[in-house]
Parts: sequence; structure tokens; C-alpha cells
Amino acid sequence: MGATLGRSESFKQGGPATKLEAKMVDAMQKRASGGSSMKSFNSIILKFPKIDESLRKCKTIFEEFDQDSSGAIDPQELMHCFRKLEIRFSDEEINDLFKACDINEDMGMRFNEFIVLLCLVYLLQDPVAKQAKSQMGFPQLESTFETLVDTFVFLDKNKDGYVSKNEMVHAINETTSGERSSGRIAMKRFEEMDWDRNGMVSFKEFLFAFTRWVGIDDIEDEDDGSDE
Repeated sequence: MGATLGRSESFKQGGPATKLEAKMVDAMQKRASGGSSMKSFNSIILKFPKIDESLRKCKTIFEEFDQDSSGAIDPQELMHCFRKLEIRFSDEEINDLFKACDINEDMGMRFNEFIVLLCLVYLLQDPVAKQAKSQMGFPQLESTFETLVDTFVFLDKNKDGYVSKNEMVHAINETTSGERSSGRIAMKRFEEMDWDRNGMVSFKEFLFAFTRWVGIDDIEDEDDGSDE
């Protein structure tokens, strides 16, 4: 339908907006070649509490690398974080990741942005590095990231590295067959993911929406409230 055409036309005309996005698309397409273990959207929702618990444990990691206790990680602190975790990315790659995840463009990466960045790092690592579970320093978190990658693969039916409206509707309908509300649910979820309103959802957009779905943004709100 029109949504699919709009997404594919946008991709053909402009392609990925940045080198980093192109790398993410390529990595996701390679990952998708192995398929997804997810069977339904409900199976994803059932994992929300466990994912939420795992991601919230990142707070101690975040606070460790927020050396000035400002509530945000700046570019230099991020460089230090990568070296401490032995994540082997070039300075240019680290800067690109910072810019991509600093959605407020305030040169400070807040907790939900930090989680998104770590998950992107997990996706972009080569398979050999990924097999070394000590690479990122926290195996349990890597399992959570793998679940998030697997979820995106489940939604990305045509394996092009993006999720369209039609693909979201298809994923919801697989779970809620016959329910008239399923289309509205799919549209609401899609709109929550499609931040730039271009009709296609990248893995980064999906991750930011997911942190909100499981309540990670609540931590930010609580912190803001205590500071004021």
C-alpha cells in the first residue's frame, strides 16, 4: 500500500541519511538472514518486564562513566567508557554514535540515550567480537540486546533494515487475528517509533521507542523532578 511505497521510494531516493545508519542497515540485514526466534508480538510484550529490569541495571554503569555526576555523559566521558569496556571503535565511529544518540543535541547523553548507544554498539560489533562475552563487560545485558535485535528482525518482514507501517500491521495481526482494534494498535505503536515521520523506522528509532515502552524514560523524569 501507500506506506510501503513511500518508505521504499524514500530509501531509493536518499538512502540512509548517514554512514552510521548505512552500517546499521547493513548489520541488521546480515542479522536478519538468520531469521528471528520471535513468534508473535505478544511474545515480545511478555518480555518487557525482564528487559526493563535488565536495562535499569545499566544505571550503575551509566553513573560510573558520568564522572562529573552531571546526569549526562559527554563525548570525553564516552571515549573513556569505550576504552574501559574494551569496545574497539575508532574515534570517528564513537563521535558518530554520540551524535546519533544525543537526540536533544545538548552534547550530553542521558540514560535512555546511553542504553540505545550500547545496543547499537552490540549490533555493529563483528561476530567474532560478539562471541567474546567479556567484550562489553556484562553478558546479561548482551542477552537483552540480542532480544531487541531479534524483535526488530521479527518486525522487519522484508529484511531491508527498516520497519514500515504495513510490516507493523502484519506483526500485530499475527497476534490479534480477528480483533478490529489491531490496526489501531499497530498504527499507534508505529507512530511512537517513526520519530521523523518519514514512513520507515530505523533500528535506532525502534530502540528509543522501546525504552519508553518499558518505562526507562520514567527514570529520567524522576531524576529531573528531584533536581528541580
